[in-house]
Amino acid sequence: MTSDRSSDLESHDWDARVDAVWASASDREEREVIAEVEALIAERAGDEPKVLFERAGVLDFAGREAEAAPLYEAALAAGLDDDRRSRAVIQLASTLRNLGRHDEAIELLEGEYPPDSTHERASIAHAFRALALVSADRPVEGAALALETLAGLLPEYGRAVRYYAGELRSPE
Repeated sequence: MTSDRSSDLESHDWDARVDAVWASASDREEREVIAEVEALIAERAGDEPKVLFERAGVLDFAGREAEAAPLYEAALAAGLDDDRRSRAVIQLASTLRNLGRHDEAIELLEGEYPPDSTHERASIAHAFRALALVSADRPVEGAALALETLAGLLPEYGRAVRYYAGELRSPE
């Protein structure tokens, strides 16, 4: 039992260290972030779902989307905790869009975050779906989705914005 508790603490510490690197990534040199995440990845078994996810994330961060996509898929197939799963779906969809696989990105996000989703990351997912729709030559649908999502966040005029977004979807 002590070893299980020790393992849980080590895993939590590793997670916290990874989160700290990503939290500071925008203020640091790209190569530093990549090196630090790769060093943390090297501490764990390479087939752990969260390690696959972090490896995909660092490849994505480095602009190596073609290498990242199969790792995101493997991490999702291997089973991630809820937080990482939601991030992996969004990050994979963004990667697929960047690879020109727009319809796959849209389908992935629609399946995971339908329009009535109450998941805490639903708005983020809708933003990436809107981008994928624009990339798929469906800009009006993308704009409507973005506006509908935004309408739910507006303290004023949300109803009007939602109405106009609906008009975009079905003019006349």
